[in-house]
Amino acid sequence: MIVHKIKSYKTICLFIFALSIVPVIAQEEETLGTEVVNVVKPYTPAISDAFKVKATPTLNDSVNTTKKKVTYGIFSVPVASTFTPVKGRAANVKKKPKLKLYDNYATLGFGSFTSVLAEFYSNFQISRTEDFGVFLNHNSSQGGIDDVVVDDFFYDSRLNLNYGARERDFAWRTDLDVQHQVFNWYGIQPGLIDIGPADAPIITEDFDVTHSYYTIGANGSLNFKDAIFKEGKATLRYFGDSESSNELRAVATPTVAFPIAGENITTTFTLDYVNGNFANDFFPMQQEINYSILNVGINPSLVILRDDLTVNLGVAGFASIDSENSDTDFFVYPKITASYRVVGDYFIAYGGLEGELHQNNYHDFAQENPFVAPALLIAPTDKQYDGYIGMKGKLSNNVSYNLRASYTSESEKALYRFNPSINGQSSSIPFLNGNSFSIVYDDIETVGVFGELNFDVNSNFKMKVNAHYNSYSTDTELEAWNLPDLTASLFADYQISEQWFAGVNLFYVGERQDLLFANSPLDILAQPQVRTLDSYLDANAHVGYRINSRLSAFARVNNILSDNYEKWLNYEVQGLQGMLGATYRFDF
Repeated sequence: MIVHKIKSYKTICLFIFALSIVPVIAQEEETLGTEVVNVVKPYTPAISDAFKVKATPTLNDSVNTTKKKVTYGIFSVPVASTFTPVKGRAANVKKKPKLKLYDNYATLGFGSFTSVLAEFYSNFQISRTEDFGVFLNHNSSQGGIDDVVVDDFFYDSRLNLNYGARERDFAWRTDLDVQHQVFNWYGIQPGLIDIGPADAPIITEDFDVTHSYYTIGANGSLNFKDAIFKEGKATLRYFGDSESSNELRAVATPTVAFPIAGENITTTFTLDYVNGNFANDFFPMQQEINYSILNVGINPSLVILRDDLTVNLGVAGFASIDSENSDTDFFVYPKITASYRVVGDYFIAYGGLEGELHQNNYHDFAQENPFVAPALLIAPTDKQYDGYIGMKGKLSNNVSYNLRASYTSESEKALYRFNPSINGQSSSIPFLNGNSFSIVYDDIETVGVFGELNFDVNSNFKMKVNAHYNSYSTDTELEAWNLPDLTASLFADYQISEQWFAGVNLFYVGERQDLLFANSPLDILAQPQVRTLDSYLDANAHVGYRINSRLSAFARVNNILSDNYEKWLNYEVQGLQGMLGATYRFDF
């Protein structure tokens, strides 16, 4: 019994000892980190007692006055009034009636030298996005220049039909152009008139020197709003004359733009093809001249805009393929321009270095000088570079200016040079009597200065005056034939009243040089001499009166100084010319 109790006692003691060991082991396995406990006592602000002044200060003024009592009173008397206010009303502003615009007009005029001017223009709005236009122009004169033996009349008629459409994402336009021109080689070498060898024809008023030009062409343009292909232009033109000459020219210039490294690169491609032949030639040994030239070019450019600075960086590469001569040439030109707004719109500095391959052709030569012989050498002009610097801007809100200095280098530049008669004798061929011009090519360097002023005084008066001075340096030719050293012009338009309007045009052309051959069959051994053509001023004026919104009358006076100057060697122009006419505007 006692033993059993003792065993029970030992068992209880062992159980209590085991329980005491468990937390000790747990404490040894878990390591407690050091922590800081901050005990914060809530802040209880208290307001301390403010010091208060309990005594009233004493005033020690030497003079004390007693305030007087003031009483205010209003004497009110009723006043009878007969004023009755009227409601305000806005004043009426008298507006000028809007100028009625018409889609069609016709002009007809008659003048001295039996001249006729006729114009007709009509525009039809087919739909909201389509339109069709017709333009007809005729300008002619029966001649009558003093001391001219043969005919000197001319005709110039042109018809243009155009159609355009504007779609959602693009717009396109095309036109058909037809032109007929008649001129006379009337500038016959004076020594050949009424004299000559027995076997040579005598040139009299019956001698036929008439020459006609024919042009038919189609043009087209295409513009896209948001596309890689931006725009494209194309021209196909046939040009011929009454001497069995003909020329075909095709030009296409598509333009694409695509981004590279965050910048837009604009690239223009050029395909320019000209093919033609001349049945007659100035040199008897050769009866026909053929030419066929294809110019292929590419011109990538990058425009950089930085605040007031604009820079256009580009380069142009061309390949010129001459099929008739089995020759191919390659050209590379700079296309760099820049402008900087120094003082806003008042002073803009600009400059550039540009070059191009210019495709010469019979059509352009004949339009500039209609007295060329139908026997020309056609070749492109290599405009190596045209470097220029200048400044432009505004002198005031009504006056703007442009000043530029340039230096140009051109290889194979085309020049008009006088054609002599064959052996100093008259010829039955109309353009072989010292009365035509040929094309010669030379390398020319040009130093030029240009200045222009624009006056925009108000909506009633506008005027522009400019002048261009050039100094030429040739390589093989004695002079830069028929290129003036100084040209200047002035244009002014004045709206005198609602009915009356007037304008003035002045053109000044400086001296030019040409090569003068023998004037007489007796002087066939004489050496050619440089002939200087005098400078001239061609002054023109017009005045008009609007009878109503539809009908107006006009009067024009050309060559007011009545100077029969020579525009080309042996080619004098008509003197004082006058014309009266009227214009009628209408809608269908």
